Amino acid sequence: MPSEWSERVAAVLGRPAAQQPPWPDAGRLRSVSAFLATLPPLVTPDEIRALRRQTARVAQGEAFLLQGGDCAETFDATREHIAGNAATLLRMAAVVTEGAGLPVVPVGRLAGQYAKPRSDSVDGLGLPVYRGDIVNAAAPDPRQRVPDPVRMIEAYRTARATLDQLRGGRFGAVHTSHEALLLDYERAQLMADPADGRLYGGSAHFLWIGERTRQPDGAHVALAELLANPVGIKLGPGTTPELAAEYAERLDPHGEPGRLTLICRMGSDRVCDTLPALVERVAATGRQVVWMCDPMHGNTRVSAMGYKTRHFDDVVEELAGFFEVHRALGTHPGGVHLEFTGDRVTECLGGPRGVTETGLSGRYESTCDPRLNAEQALELADRITTLFP
Repeated sequence: MPSEWSERVAAVLGRPAAQQPPWPDAGRLRSVSAFLATLPPLVTPDEIRALRRQTARVAQGEAFLLQGGDCAETFDATREHIAGNAATLLRMAAVVTEGAGLPVVPVGRLAGQYAKPRSDSVDGLGLPVYRGDIVNAAAPDPRQRVPDPVRMIEAYRTARATLDQLRGGRFGAVHTSHEALLLDYERAQLMADPADGRLYGGSAHFLWIGERTRQPDGAHVALAELLANPVGIKLGPGTTPELAAEYAERLDPHGEPGRLTLICRMGSDRVCDTLPALVERVAATGRQVVWMCDPMHGNTRVSAMGYKTRHFDDVVEELAGFFEVHRALGTHPGGVHLEFTGDRVTECLGGPRGVTETGLSGRYESTCDPRLNAEQALELADRITTLFP
């Protein structure tokens, strides 16, 4: 990386950074980071620019962005599981394209969604909390819960294998994405392209900043400012219109359509009250952003038996509210961000087969948050088509 970029990145990563693991061995971290920096980036600038052209069409109201996959990818995911998730994403895209008459841009939570933000530093057993396979193991073993930077190398290798599978099969249209949470990993994959002189995040085509790491003065937002990738930022119900406008101006300083995706996660009972002011204020900046609805994270509940879950009806209701707001304002509901799997899990309530609270225990397999199963996901895609005019 040219020295001018290295200096800017170092300054950015010197800022406060939320949700970073307490690595116990700084020397080990430096060694791993140095090794990762010698590996080729997982994606190329040409691939990223191709996605930028598609997100520009979304921002201009000419396409729809469908993003989704596992809540947290694991290193032991089988090829069948990966293929099932990618196939479900493309089947959903086909349903929306046919029903809404719009081309769909499929972006998977694939080949990098290995880190997870957490609310607490310890779990219910008093162990260090599981932060995703890239940091520690989910097994309730004190030794395996110690953050280990060597896991970043395994994350890279697993992501590479996933990308090879996508590129070598029938899933070449699927772009990759993940939350740019673990800054030590993201830094090692940065690349400056001599063709345009811009800095790219080489770990995925699309990167987003989560609700817990979007501090305006923090390292995550500052790093996203440097990147030429299409980037997203999650906005919860506490986001003010002024802050939404600040994100738009900082993350899309040159007014490039589709550069920024604002991913709203309001909850089914709040979306119609909180979203309109955000949309109007961002529109006043003149930016053509992609407005996306994440109807999952604002609708999480805990069942009577202690399972973290979501109800299919709440997901549908938030999506309906999202479309209603945009219809009223004359703006484009640009996409949806979901957690789903092609597997026949029982993690979300309701849906075509009416999963009940007692039925959650049948196949509850997520290591973090509940996912729609393939049947629920496809039913949701069909519901989305009814929301377009």
